[in-house]
Amino acid sequence: MTKLAVVALGGNALLRGNEIGTIEEQEANTTETLENIVFLIKEGYNLVITYGNGPQVGNILMRNDAGEQLYKIAPMPLDVCVADSQGGIGYMIERMLRNVLNQNHIEKHIISMIGMVTVDPDDKAFSNQTNRKNLFARRS
Repeated sequence: MTKLAVVALGGNALLRGNEIGTIEEQEANTTETLENIVFLIKEGYNLVITYGNGPQVGNILMRNDAGEQLYKIAPMPLDVCVADSQGGIGYMIERMLRNVLNQNHIEKHIISMIGMVTVDPDDKAFSNQTNRKNLFARRS
């Protein structure tokens, strides 16, 4: 039976607190993180990599605000900003993992996925009306 490991990366594993968040910084951090877990693949594990995206979503929300203020670009709701970060981070992890695998002469298929989470509208974490407005602005 194939071994499986789930690896959860925090948002700060990709964007460190002392950095401004350039793509070069995030790619270097992602590569360093992946180099530290490639041993699992060498030991025969398939990986599921999950990640936090707090710092990245925060940056997307600030870009939203700046775009609205400077250029009158309509801001996206929080769920779309989260999906935006999932896609971008997934792409970056996939690209950097491909590079790490190539450097280690490992052939492996990689896939990125975007997920959707349903949040209870009565969750106390959303008692702040601004948070509720942003979160529930788009419902399917």
